[in-house]
Amino acid sequence: MKDTPKPDNRRTYDAAFRAEALRLAEQSRSTQAAARALNIDPKRIYQWQKAAQTPVAAALGTALDPDTAAELRQLRALARRQAQELDILKKAIAIFSQTPDQ
Repeated sequence: MKDTPKPDNRRTYDAAFRAEALRLAEQSRSTQAAARALNIDPKRIYQWQKAAQTPVAAALGTALDPDTAAELRQLRALARRQAQELDILKKAIAIFSQTPDQ
C-alpha cells in the first residue's frame, strides 16, 4: 500500500472573518454567544483576541510609516533610559535611608 497523506480537515479562516468574529464578540460582550452565532469554538475567538492584543501582532498587521516608526523607536529608547534612571534612584534612596550602625 502506498502511504498517502491524510487530507487536512482543519477549517481555515481568513483575516476578514477573524476581524468580524472579534467585532461581534466585542459588541455582544459575550465571546461564547458570538462563537455560537458563527458556529465556531469559543476557544478560537479567545486565541484571536489574545493574538490581537500582542504588540508584535499589531505591528505586523499594520505597516508603520517611517515617521511613526522613528518616533516609536525614540519613545522606546526614552522609556528604557527613564527605567534605568528610576532603578538608580531607587538604589540611592535605599542607600541614603539606611541608619548608620553605632
